[in-house]
Amino acid sequence: MKKRKLLPLLICSLCTGTTALAAEQKTDKDNSEKMPTIIVEGTRLEDVSGKEVRSADLAEALAKKAASISVVRRSGIANDIILRGQKKDNINILIDGGKIYGACPNRMDPPTSHILTNNIESVEITEGPYDVENFGTLSGAVKITTKEPEEGFHGEVSLNVGSWDYRKGAATLSGGTDRVRAMVSVSKESSGQYEDGDGNTFAEQIKNYDPTSTARYKEEYEDLDAYDKSTFMGKLYVDVTENQELKLSYTANRSDDILYPSSKMDALYDDSDIFDVGYTIQDLGWFSRELSFQYYNSQVEHPMSTRYRLSSGPNSMNEMTHYLETEMQGAKIKNSFELGDGTDMTVGLDFSRRNWDGVFQAKGMMAMTDGFVSIDDVDTDNAAIFVEAEKDFNNFNLKLGARYDDTTIETAGMQPDNDYTAFSAFAFGTYSLQDGLKVFGGLGRSARVPDARELYMIMPMMDNAMMIGNPDLDQTTNTEVDLGMEINAGSLYLKPKIFYSWLGDFIVYNDSKMMRRFDNVDATIYGFSVDGSYNFTDELYLDFGLAYQRGEKDQAQPGQNDKDLPEIPPLKGVMSLNWEYMDDSLAKVEVVASDSWTRYDEDNGEQELDSWAVLNLKVRHALTDSIKITAGIDNLFDKTYAVSNTYKDLTLLESGGSEVILMNEPGRYFYLNAAYKF
Repeated sequence: MKKRKLLPLLICSLCTGTTALAAEQKTDKDNSEKMPTIIVEGTRLEDVSGKEVRSADLAEALAKKAASISVVRRSGIANDIILRGQKKDNINILIDGGKIYGACPNRMDPPTSHILTNNIESVEITEGPYDVENFGTLSGAVKITTKEPEEGFHGEVSLNVGSWDYRKGAATLSGGTDRVRAMVSVSKESSGQYEDGDGNTFAEQIKNYDPTSTARYKEEYEDLDAYDKSTFMGKLYVDVTENQELKLSYTANRSDDILYPSSKMDALYDDSDIFDVGYTIQDLGWFSRELSFQYYNSQVEHPMSTRYRLSSGPNSMNEMTHYLETEMQGAKIKNSFELGDGTDMTVGLDFSRRNWDGVFQAKGMMAMTDGFVSIDDVDTDNAAIFVEAEKDFNNFNLKLGARYDDTTIETAGMQPDNDYTAFSAFAFGTYSLQDGLKVFGGLGRSARVPDARELYMIMPMMDNAMMIGNPDLDQTTNTEVDLGMEINAGSLYLKPKIFYSWLGDFIVYNDSKMMRRFDNVDATIYGFSVDGSYNFTDELYLDFGLAYQRGEKDQAQPGQNDKDLPEIPPLKGVMSLNWEYMDDSLAKVEVVASDSWTRYDEDNGEQELDSWAVLNLKVRHALTDSIKITAGIDNLFDKTYAVSNTYKDLTLLESGGSEVILMNEPGRYFYLNAAYKF
């Protein structure tokens, strides 16, 4: 594996990040559990660590909070998300401004799985191509901000128990002076296999799907825990001078024996290390209001194996392991300043390199695949320059942005290298018609390059190799229009929004091909969303959201007839009735529902899914100013249902002549959390 590091970068004048346009919401008192702060490009969720205590899985938390997000169920934890019908590299996942990728080509370790809810302060969901500061924001971004150290001495200890032997313990200590502040956070959790509404565990779901499948769990592993996970996060902030600050951060995730029942393998472990360094200088003069530098590095190791499945044979004598690792490192420097006419300017340079490797390790009957290289030391190098401007014209706010990318993808294998250049830009305006009423709209264009799996992935066959990747892929572009309004009329807050997206050279999987199974197609996605809230009284209020999107290819893929785009969830709604019955105490009744999947990519493995609706209950009670108890029941009526479809872009279980396995969601789930703050 190449271990080249980013070369020292010489950089000139530079820029500020995007300023979120926060909606002014009229509430009679300040309470973090009420309406999340809404920004015109998307949604901002505050105090994630305090509210999302059911589990540490960020994907599940986001899917319950935002109608435009759906979960892709892979396991009891480490699940993926779909945002507005987009998944994988089509949406950007950022942790404190740094990028992280999973190592698994089968999405067992998506970026959202490498940071846990107990370490997250807020999440900003940006919909559309309105982010030029970060590489690869094609159709949206999820920007995660983790907790920060505070002055003084503070701490929190929490314990959580739930159905199916779920146990979690977490502790955070934070403190320091006005010059030096530090924080340490640790957690450990584990869970048994959850049961669906019919009472079936992971092992039983496979048996019910195909009693003869060699992907069934061995008898001695049928009751194996679903996962065991430990985390550590440490931060150090130093005010070097009155106007200069140094930030250091390190996060470690250690997960063991994560079961993925709908796939043919499970992860023996999934380890990640995330490093982040930031340096900020304020008020350098008229030419720089803020100059900032960031360097980040994330490393992920992910071996997935047949060890626990019948296919590995007695004593795992025929075990096969696919060992993968990836490293992502990047540097960004930006400068913000103000022009004489009141225009806020941002100029910046952005650099990153991702390395990805994959190799098979096998023995016994599978020894012929031992040492087979699936992803051959691929480097994706990107260099970019970006600029943003924002200006207020009385009641009108205008934001403009542009970015130029130069990307080189090199492989140590026999396939050709690839080079891509792209120009991205957007214009976004917000007009205040009167107090409490705004209209907004945007037009943007962005791009993302193919990843190493889509370009170069090779899978071993019994006596040959099968080229899954397609080295001739072009990059994908998104040209999108967004329109909406924001209504804040006393007790009612409402934000309806529509969008239309033209996707050029969109990358899709083609199950009809024997080789080179990724195609470029032109396609469109359009839809609408409505987010809002209504305050009946100061103590009783309703939150709600609705989202719908439709996706279609301009032409069917070679050898196929279906023009439906894959992974486009149907109409989905979320609604919760909240009652603040005393200070910092809340009771919530929540409904999450989805229409049936009647439009889907059948040629590539998707299937019709039934509609569903689940009812969740939650109570958070403040025993004292320092002690809170949270109890809840998810899926109160123990419904059996599936939320994620079976697109063959993922390698899932299938038996001869039958549909791909559907993985059901958890059935009725009880949880209890106790937290002590000081």
